[in-house]
Amino acid sequence: MNITNLKKEFPVFDAHSDLCYLDSAASSLKPNSVIKKMDYYYNNLGCNVHRGVYELSYEATDMYEEARAKVAKFINSRFEEVVFTRGASQALNLVALSYGMHNINEGDEVITSELEHHSSHMPWFNVCKVKNAKLKYIPLTKEGRITVEGFMSVLTEKTKVVAITYVSNVMGYITPIKEIIKICHERGIIVSVDAAQAVPHMEVDVKDLDCDFLSFSGHKMCGPTGVGVLYGKKELLEKMEPVEFGGDMADVVSLDSQSYKDSPYKFETGTPMIAEVIGLGEACDFLTSIGLDEIGAYEKMLAKKAIELLSEIEDVEIYNKNTDTGVITFNIKGVHPHDAASIYDKNHVCIRAGHHCAQLITNFLNQISTTRASFYFYNTMDDVVRLVESVKEARDFFKSF
Repeated sequence: MNITNLKKEFPVFDAHSDLCYLDSAASSLKPNSVIKKMDYYYNNLGCNVHRGVYELSYEATDMYEEARAKVAKFINSRFEEVVFTRGASQALNLVALSYGMHNINEGDEVITSELEHHSSHMPWFNVCKVKNAKLKYIPLTKEGRITVEGFMSVLTEKTKVVAITYVSNVMGYITPIKEIIKICHERGIIVSVDAAQAVPHMEVDVKDLDCDFLSFSGHKMCGPTGVGVLYGKKELLEKMEPVEFGGDMADVVSLDSQSYKDSPYKFETGTPMIAEVIGLGEACDFLTSIGLDEIGAYEKMLAKKAIELLSEIEDVEIYNKNTDTGVITFNIKGVHPHDAASIYDKNHVCIRAGHHCAQLITNFLNQISTTRASFYFYNTMDDVVRLVESVKEARDFFKSF
């Protein structure tokens, strides 16, 4: 990859020439091609899709549905298995509300983990509370990893659903998801995968994984905010009921009955996120042109070097020295991450400080907050150096009091 040329694709670096952006796990930067594609829709079309019987609406609809085809190709799914949502959080909630509320009963068990983002954990916590079912957690290793052995230790004949992350947004660990799915399907268990941190960084093939549901967001993969994807196996989506009702999803409506369109449209109520979906399709093309395998290997290389250098700094505690991805989580001993972040910000080093919408793993680490640096393909070794120097500066500044 030619990183210099790739960085030129991102106008934010023109606006902020000194930017060291290390918060891609929260939201990635946006390339010109995505922005221009969305601008084309707003400048030349700007109308609704699916409904207008005029040329502009036809073109907008073609662009919208072409984006669905691009997403389907990107994850190797069928066209009709791609449901557009407002983000990964809505996609994960849709599975819990539509499938979970209708298929989980009193005494059933749902398995999840302490590595989950709140958007993966909380919907199923709610389902279990409402349905009087039991939510069980996969015991993590001392390092904080999910293992097949740990999963098997909580699996019982009462297990009906497994809701699990593909890649932890705090630890950067990759779950042995394919092995877990195989075990589940041998027992008739449904698996919902949170892939928000996986899809932007590695090849994800839903048919190879054989997952039942998989959710991800556009804004973490160089696409716009406000759009996400729920992949669901066609036979499951067909059986599921919509959780929102209104325009565009309706088929026949009368005074005493109503019916819905086939999936995915029965889950896409009202005017959709048209420009955002179009931008997401362009983001799929953009990432494909670079290569997901190359992206993953490059960001892991940067993270490995950063961990090596951070490990040499006294009073820096790294919680995932063996990260599988470009995510590093650490703290300066005795310094609150929010305080340290003020120094990083002064140096135009953008990183995340907090519990990262994942309080369970933060508690597992016996911390109230952590610092997370996350690399992507537009980062360079200079960004690694600037991160390390900023950490040294923050350590020295706060230790001087």
